[in-house]
Amino acid sequence: MRLRTACPATPRAWTVELRSHPSGLVLVCQHCPHGTTPITAASARSAALAHLARHARGDLRPPHLRICQCHERGCRWHSRHRGCTGPIRLLLACEHGGRLWRLVDACSACAAATAQAAVVPDTALARAPQQPTAARRRGRRRPKGPGERVRVREMLSYLATALPGDTSAAAHLLALQCALRMNTRMQVRLPKGVLRSLRLNTTSAPWRELEHARWLRPTPGNAANEITAELLDVTLLSQASACPDRRRAADWALRAGSSSATGAAEPLPRLAGVYLAAHTDPESGSGLGELDQMARACGAQPAELLSTLDQLAATGLLGSWQACPDSGDLQWTLARGTGIRVGDPRRETVRGNVRGMGRRL
Repeated sequence: MRLRTACPATPRAWTVELRSHPSGLVLVCQHCPHGTTPITAASARSAALAHLARHARGDLRPPHLRICQCHERGCRWHSRHRGCTGPIRLLLACEHGGRLWRLVDACSACAAATAQAAVVPDTALARAPQQPTAARRRGRRRPKGPGERVRVREMLSYLATALPGDTSAAAHLLALQCALRMNTRMQVRLPKGVLRSLRLNTTSAPWRELEHARWLRPTPGNAANEITAELLDVTLLSQASACPDRRRAADWALRAGSSSATGAAEPLPRLAGVYLAAHTDPESGSGLGELDQMARACGAQPAELLSTLDQLAATGLLGSWQACPDSGDLQWTLARGTGIRVGDPRRETVRGNVRGMGRRL
């Protein structure tokens, strides 16, 4: 084993646990001297994530002062791999069926090897901007933060951990639109046109899935042209981007996952189309990822996802794709002339032929 020189301690690793109590549930934090905090079952997950976010905001550090914490602990939080490498990311992981949550600095290699985990985007910890007191200057508003593609990619990664593991692809599509369209009071208004694009209605199974998971709660008194709901995941409030920017990202995801862009009407191929577009390099039109991570973000099993990639190649969205069964790496290239132009949010029609069927190594 290679020896390392001693480095200064930077304990950017926080763990909270949800324990049973005669009066309900309590939240136990290993880093807080105040003991336990009573919580309800409905708000348990949201309270745990919000508590971890407060710790991370209170210990913001520049990238060069952050190190991989799981390496410091002998890499006991994930399966064995070739070693620490890559930029340091903030990783959110859960264990024991959601009873234990951990927020920790981890390198890219350790983050990829950690099960039931997702990278928390840097924008999620930025403090909400203060409202300007002076009158706003006239002119077109400039977007703040990352673009639509990056914003959708970060939200897909977060929902892969925040939602239960058995959440369907249709529920993931609905949750993505709700998370990107909510206001500062965690309320969302979905126009009927958006629901028609998602091929959903107010009584469909995805609504019941998210309500059963205590992620949202439909509100009564819906208008004739929209559906309203209240989101229960308070961690979504940490998103620092402004509402107009998030709505543009929601529209981008809606176009990327439309039936005309993916050539499919089922929820899984459409969600896979959104994932592929969000993780594709806009210059080269190609992407690289991991099959397990994509399957978790799409609410599917890896074997089911392989069939979906074949379907997207047959419909003309993918020019080629390949998956390595040993490493789990997934590579793909979007077909030229497809309706999903990663760097262009304008809607286009799907055209062009498949330029090579997907193959498995």
